[in-house]
Amino acid sequence: MPASEVPASPTPNAGAAQPGTETAPGVTPATPQAATGEGTRFVLLNTSHPGNVGAAARAMKVMGFSDLVLVQPRFADVLCREETVALASGAADILARARIVDSLPAALEGISYACATAMTPRDFGPPTFAPRELLPRLAAGPHRVAFVFGSERYGMSNEDVYRCHACLSVPTHPDYGSLNLSQAVQLVAYDWRQALGGFGVVPRVPDAQLADGVAVQGALEHWREMLVEIGFLDPAAPKKLLPRLQQLINRAQPTAEEIHILRGMARAVQRAARGPKR
Repeated sequence: MPASEVPASPTPNAGAAQPGTETAPGVTPATPQAATGEGTRFVLLNTSHPGNVGAAARAMKVMGFSDLVLVQPRFADVLCREETVALASGAADILARARIVDSLPAALEGISYACATAMTPRDFGPPTFAPRELLPRLAAGPHRVAFVFGSERYGMSNEDVYRCHACLSVPTHPDYGSLNLSQAVQLVAYDWRQALGGFGVVPRVPDAQLADGVAVQGALEHWREMLVEIGFLDPAAPKKLLPRLQQLINRAQPTAEEIHILRGMARAVQRAARGPKR
């Protein structure tokens, strides 16, 4: 029976080796991999749908990986098909560099550690891990790593799983664990990128300039005048109103623009309280 194409643990830790019970073969602490991910390959076996190839290329590119190898895809021209290019959505360079080979051993040339995205065969085979259990340890080693994904129709054969050093099982909801091929590529690529160090979040807008103390005090004084004018604040018995407003503004840490808005509101209230000009 073929192994599952995109495996999923029935519970968050089911199917994954527990700490202290199994050690991923060949994984030992060593020099960390370069953050570029140049030592990483994604291998797709017997892919049926061109769209999945394009979407997988896109998933790789957004995580900074570029080495894609296809093993006997259904369509020989899959890398240049319209659906492939459309779903690559800007990752055409990944498709241009991708290779098509005749066998998994050929796809694993130059690779020192291969991860099957399939359940471990029932008789014997490599140990199974959740990605976030294995990948940080694997990233600390010297390996050139390949992630192998099976066909959409029948997954990975046991013989192909036996060629790998470990199996990865994505923890999913116990009642439904079926993942689309390109979705599985995205999940594994993301976890592998995080294990290698990840990318920083780039802010889309610059940080706003916080209002300084002078601006804050000016706004508070303006609000005091307005609150007195509308009868909300009795200057003879102010109690703790102004200190409480001071604390509120301190917690809010308003920007200079927000202070301008507060003062504009105070001016509008004052104009309304004074009525139309005569």
